[in-house]
Amino acid sequence: MLKVKIVRLNKQASLPVYATAHAAGMDISACIEAPITIQPSTTALIPSGFALELPEGYEAQLRPRSGLALRSMISLPNTPATIDADYRGEVKVILINYGKEPFLVSHGDRIAQMVVAKVEAVRFEEVEELGSTVRGEGGFGHTGTGRQ
Repeated sequence: MLKVKIVRLNKQASLPVYATAHAAGMDISACIEAPITIQPSTTALIPSGFALELPEGYEAQLRPRSGLALRSMISLPNTPATIDADYRGEVKVILINYGKEPFLVSHGDRIAQMVVAKVEAVRFEEVEELGSTVRGEGGFGHTGTGRQ
């Protein structure tokens, strides 16, 4: 199992935790002194109260919680949000309210999931043309339609 260094920046912060033995993502909780109301069609930056030191070659991805999206239309506008291995600041989550009602975030609320993933560095090789495939340039809803 990969070890990641973590610092609790606020004594009241909840550290990331897997909800079940086979969960891919760890729950991230809000670490705030007072409740924050997110009005419809607006965003809020919610602190977590911790910072990470990811090993080189890894990133942390922040993703929406499906229950918040289903019940309250709360999501992350930049999903998945990326935390780079060289970032040492507090992990914060941008939440957006796609719903029609204000949404209240309180201290300790589970607001996102975090997945730590290996990242492969690449070196681009510029060429005159790319190899052909059956799909070709079809995209944006093109696959599975039977169109070539």
